[in-house]
Amino acid sequence: METTEKSFLDIPNPREEVDALNPYSAPLEGRRNLLRLDFNENTIGPSPCVIEALSKISRDEISIYPEYSGLREKVVETLIKQNSSVNINSSEVGIFNGVDAAINAIFHAYGNSNDLMLTTSPTFGYYTPCAQMRGMRIISIPYEGKNYQYPFSQICELIEQKNPKILLICNPNNPTGTRLSPERIIEICKISSKTLVVVDELYEAFTGDSVLPLVTFQKVPNLVVLRSLSKTAGLAGLRIGFAISNSTVINIVNRVTGPYDVNSFAVVAAFAALKDQSYIDSYVNKVLEARKWLRNTLEKFYVKHHIDGGNYFLLWPKSNPEYIEEKLKSSGILIRNMDKKKNLKGSIRVSIGTIEQMKRFWSIFQVIDEV
Repeated sequence: METTEKSFLDIPNPREEVDALNPYSAPLEGRRNLLRLDFNENTIGPSPCVIEALSKISRDEISIYPEYSGLREKVVETLIKQNSSVNINSSEVGIFNGVDAAINAIFHAYGNSNDLMLTTSPTFGYYTPCAQMRGMRIISIPYEGKNYQYPFSQICELIEQKNPKILLICNPNNPTGTRLSPERIIEICKISSKTLVVVDELYEAFTGDSVLPLVTFQKVPNLVVLRSLSKTAGLAGLRIGFAISNSTVINIVNRVTGPYDVNSFAVVAAFAALKDQSYIDSYVNKVLEARKWLRNTLEKFYVKHHIDGGNYFLLWPKSNPEYIEEKLKSSGILIRNMDKKKNLKGSIRVSIGTIEQMKRFWSIFQVIDEV
């Protein structure tokens, strides 16, 4: 009796939205032992206090499920110490396996099929696939002019006309560095209570434009603020981030996450990093010092560039960006090729580290691009 073997591909079909999805991906392999100026990470590593705390993790802490007691309170305490006008409580803080997980959870909790997601272009690439996998419609408004100004009027008009379910504002924006004032963000929030306004503040420390000191989530309940310890505290490899919003919103978003998504190592590291704010402040000041040096240097040599908010800048080399990327990598330096990004043709994005690191980049770039 003959039997017909089924093909390995004869399996249940995924959801249509997932089958058609072009996932967000980034070249994250083979980056060790290089000067990493490609993903806007902390370029010198975390505080020694973090390393010490991780080295003391006990066997019990590894063998049992993680505990989060006190971490939300520590986040609140830290934010209030940074600015006494901040008025939040621990029930308004959610802990996530990196801000990427927070973004995904927000879309999972609020994004229905055919709902509208409104954002800008170019911006962080993960927003779009999160919307697409929920079957949402997407409107992306380009930044305006050669200085990449935020399209405030257009965004406001679209909210009034279409009541999008979710608006994403990366502030300062990655990769353009565009800054939108907190006052303008509050104006946007008040246009429609039906729109969840998600403000990605991962690079706020390098700019100081946070909306948190100006709001209470009882009065602006449709606002969500995202924060991370990847860019300043050097915990990118451990994946921990925070969403700050009205306690009802945080409760809803937490419903679509796992009970133990954030691991014990990340929790221990977060406590240690938050206790050593002086280390974070020192690193941020080094970046700001290097940003000033870079701006002066690029202007001196008439190199086309754009530096605004964040710990990164855009640069338009005379040579092909792919060529620049390859040559820098062969010299031990990683940058991001932005040539295929909308409105950024011919550019590269370079993360800003310390002055010493940026002088190393500049000395090699000068030779490669014959500045």
